[in-house]
Amino acid sequence: MIISAGIDIGTSTTKLILSRFFLMNTAGTSHVPRIEIIDKQVFYKSPIYRTPLRSNVLIDMDAVQLLVKKEYAKAGIRPQDIKTGAVIITGETATKHNAEEMIHSLSSQAGEFLVATAGPDLEGIIAAKGSGAYQYSKQSGKTVANIDIGGGTANIAVYQSGNFKGTCTLHIGGRLIELDNRRIKTISPPIQNLLTQLGHYLSSGDPIHMDDINGVIHEVIRAMVRTLAHILEGKVEGSDKVLLLGHPPDWEIAIDEIMFSGGVSECIYRLETNLEQEQKVDYEDIGLLLAESLRQSNEMKRWKWITPVETVRATVLGAGTQTTEISGATIQVEGSRLPIKNLPVYHFKLSEGLVNGKQIMNEAMEQALQIYDPQREGINFALYITGLSVLRFREVQQLADWLFESYRQQPNQSEPLVVVLQSDMAKVLGQTLQAMNSGRDIICIDQVLVEHGDYLDIGNKLQTEVVLVVVKTLAFHS
Repeated sequence: MIISAGIDIGTSTTKLILSRFFLMNTAGTSHVPRIEIIDKQVFYKSPIYRTPLRSNVLIDMDAVQLLVKKEYAKAGIRPQDIKTGAVIITGETATKHNAEEMIHSLSSQAGEFLVATAGPDLEGIIAAKGSGAYQYSKQSGKTVANIDIGGGTANIAVYQSGNFKGTCTLHIGGRLIELDNRRIKTISPPIQNLLTQLGHYLSSGDPIHMDDINGVIHEVIRAMVRTLAHILEGKVEGSDKVLLLGHPPDWEIAIDEIMFSGGVSECIYRLETNLEQEQKVDYEDIGLLLAESLRQSNEMKRWKWITPVETVRATVLGAGTQTTEISGATIQVEGSRLPIKNLPVYHFKLSEGLVNGKQIMNEAMEQALQIYDPQREGINFALYITGLSVLRFREVQQLADWLFESYRQQPNQSEPLVVVLQSDMAKVLGQTLQAMNSGRDIICIDQVLVEHGDYLDIGNKLQTEVVLVVVKTLAFHS
């Protein structure tokens, strides 16, 4: 049994969950060990706290650490009891000047963590797993868009039959206009740009009870909902671009059904029955108005709405579980580069015969860089390839050549080239890559089941010529 913690420090709210995972060797005594999670139990959920900030650009690190310490004490655990989990900073909070310092400081004091500052694309993937949208699409075969609307952004992730199809992020959120004593407290820059586009102007201190000002706020909210509907259709009109954060929608498939998560979705569904009684989160913003506008929108009624498993806690519940795999005798690894921890995974599928393989691989690399290394800082990741049957040696050479060409797009060529295969052919591919003498160390493993948004820990090579691979799954979707 291991204990996992998930801590989500978001634009508006901060929350923590603690859970127990029960592991078992599910292989027979004569087989290679296969350790799996056979049960998981959330045994503690913190209240929903307003994210502590020192200023508009700084997180209050001391307050966050005190909050976590207090919640651990209430749950009756110590930091050393935590063996896995995630500290994730999401939304606008990830842009604060001390965000990276915050996650490393907290993870060093609060247990053994997978640590990630989730950019908007990854945040959408995490939330889709925590909300239940991923699992619902897998079970129903439908194309489902999860729309995670928090304080600063709406992160959309689309899945079809459990297969990842794309993401998009919008400047839509409850805290983009903050209110104080029936007056406007702050207006975010993207909303000021939207106001200019709409031909209006608002400023701090304006009283929201004035009919003209109240009308402008409602017009802003209607524009948000209209843009969201356009994006879900897979299109971006000229007026929508002001609310687009990053790339346009990149799924090439019609959406059947939608699910909402995040703080604004809690205003829609009210799954957290005791949230208001806790009085940890007030609604001094446009979140309630945005939720009501979404509910009433005829544009949003064109899709079937699916109730989420989680709303405001979707991201934190999407950040904590782990499974363990063994990658065995058919692998190629450079032992001096092991262990590797917290390596994100990008999954793509190749067809038998490698039809259009070069194009598919280059597109996969471009999207992986967009999700995991958007600032081109040299963050490494693994490509996970499925769909391959037995390949002839010439096809293995062709696949290796395409991999090298794709991996040249990475800004840091000193990192090892990491490939994960579903099929049992890592050794021959790894040795072929090694023979090409690119100057990069090669780590090629197989017989591991991973997904978009998972993280890998690859342990040291054992005497039995196997490596222990820990798959940290972004979680609670089974």
